[in-house]
Amino acid sequence: MNNKLIKKILLPITFLILLNSCNGFFKYSPARDNPIKGMERAKKNIDEGRGISIGGAIKNRGKTNYEFSTSNPLWRASLEILDFMPLNTVDYSGGMIISDWYSDGSQSDESIKVTVRFLSNEIRSDSVRVMIHKKNCSTNQNCKTVLLSKSKIIDELQSSIVRKAATLELDQKKKKRE
Repeated sequence: MNNKLIKKILLPITFLILLNSCNGFFKYSPARDNPIKGMERAKKNIDEGRGISIGGAIKNRGKTNYEFSTSNPLWRASLEILDFMPLNTVDYSGGMIISDWYSDGSQSDESIKVTVRFLSNEIRSDSVRVMIHKKNCSTNQNCKTVLLSKSKIIDELQSSIVRKAATLELDQKKKKRE
């Protein structure tokens, strides 16, 4: 009996307290003072400090530039150049391609792993960073891994990716003209 009585009294009192506390968040303002259109209302709220804007979303509305992996010549060129290797991680949004350990079969104790990082979408030599890890294993599976800092393979891969990307971009521009 006491439980029902407490529920009957406590529930309305709690509701009244909560309803009264809403006055701090929602202040009355006449309709003539508020813009009708949603974007104007959002801009007014942001100007008054009552809202947030993520990257100027209101100013640049309708001018979004979407980038997809098929439209990025550097990305496509890298995949075409590295198509002979098994790929471990291919992450377009992270801008990285990592191959699995690869050995051409001539030296069974030696293999390499290629990592390609995209620093920008522009087709320039400094837009792509190629790193190669070299693994040497002895007969008892004792392996040593070394990051190659300067290597002819790195320079060749980087220049071939940039050249291929340039030709892909030229082909894409020709198709747009036609």
